[in-house]
Amino acid sequence: MTRHAWIDPSAGVAGDMLLGALLGAGADLDAVRAAVAAVLPGEAGVGTEEVLRAGLAATRAVVTHEGPSPERTWADLRARIGAAVLDARVREEALATFSLLAEVEAQAHGVAADDVHFHEVGAWDSVADVVGVCAALADLGVDRLTCGPVGLGSGTVQTQHGRMPVPVPAVLGVLARSTLVVADDEDLVGECATPTGVALLAALGTMPAAAPSGRVLAVGAGAGSREVPDRANVTRVVLHQPVGEGDVGEETLVEVAATVDDLDPRVWPAVLEELLAHGALDAWTTPVLMKKGRPGTVVSTLSRPEDRRTVVEVLLAHTTTLGVRWHEVRRAALDRTWREVAALGERVRIKVGSRDGLVLSLTPELEDCREVALRLGVPLRVVLRAAEAAAQAEGWESGAAI
Repeated sequence: MTRHAWIDPSAGVAGDMLLGALLGAGADLDAVRAAVAAVLPGEAGVGTEEVLRAGLAATRAVVTHEGPSPERTWADLRARIGAAVLDARVREEALATFSLLAEVEAQAHGVAADDVHFHEVGAWDSVADVVGVCAALADLGVDRLTCGPVGLGSGTVQTQHGRMPVPVPAVLGVLARSTLVVADDEDLVGECATPTGVALLAALGTMPAAAPSGRVLAVGAGAGSREVPDRANVTRVVLHQPVGEGDVGEETLVEVAATVDDLDPRVWPAVLEELLAHGALDAWTTPVLMKKGRPGTVVSTLSRPEDRRTVVEVLLAHTTTLGVRWHEVRRAALDRTWREVAALGERVRIKVGSRDGLVLSLTPELEDCREVALRLGVPLRVVLRAAEAAAQAEGWESGAAI
């Protein structure tokens, strides 16, 4: 079943608030605890408590630990997450979040990313929040995130680097690298959006949306640590299923295309990469014969409706076309999840396509296999065959329950 999540960060967003909201919406606490324990074994735990914020019932995620939190570099944290026994999706999203934070902190302080010393964001609670949020999203089966405008706050906040104005540099750095929209609310006081919270939204590919659409499945409210007199200090999450997108995985997409006859053919691979990096779900080219017998190329993309404008801009900027056309299409897609196997002693991700809880297709991730082949000095076909055999040995074959 296609499952989207819309996030309401109008009162702010922090890692623990987002985690609390996802747990309130039905994420399994044990799944979150297991993921956190894999990264911080014996160091931190996660619990919840039900609280009120301005009269609104909310779930507060509480990270427990003993002793002072160690200071970690990005290199240390990356190695720890990489070595942890985690679902592939959880690992990728946690690494992406901290990588983004490392990049903006490095730029703000003029150091190399690997040398960035995480203070607040490297503490136990922030590591647990990031890993926990990624695990909660995987447990809920959320395949797409959208959110409303982010409330940033105002004033100053005390940090390891001294007192800083709100929003702090890391928050602004993340916003500059994302499509997130900032709320116009001068009444928000204090640090309402933290680097961890904003980085999670940005790294998880969250797109702006005014509201959820379709059938509401569940709602969760994650509590902040402060009680604010004039508003509920919460981040809300709404799980929803788009209208007409039932268990068969149907959805409405936009196909965007342009026809070009005067672009250097060597440029096309870079064009496709740009499209895929800026919202296209798929992109391809087709050779055609144009008027007066000139050979040309049709470049086509599939994207979600809200990403159409960005895709059009990429086509106009990176090709020589004078115009772009588009139309809506309907797509039926299998539910997709990631699993990991050991192929020739190396870790390889497997994309599993399923419907109604049964496996219909298995595909080793080509880039993973390519890296293994280069590392071991063996043909790519050997790694692909080994990955497929390992997946079958795990029982992930067509018709098996996922």
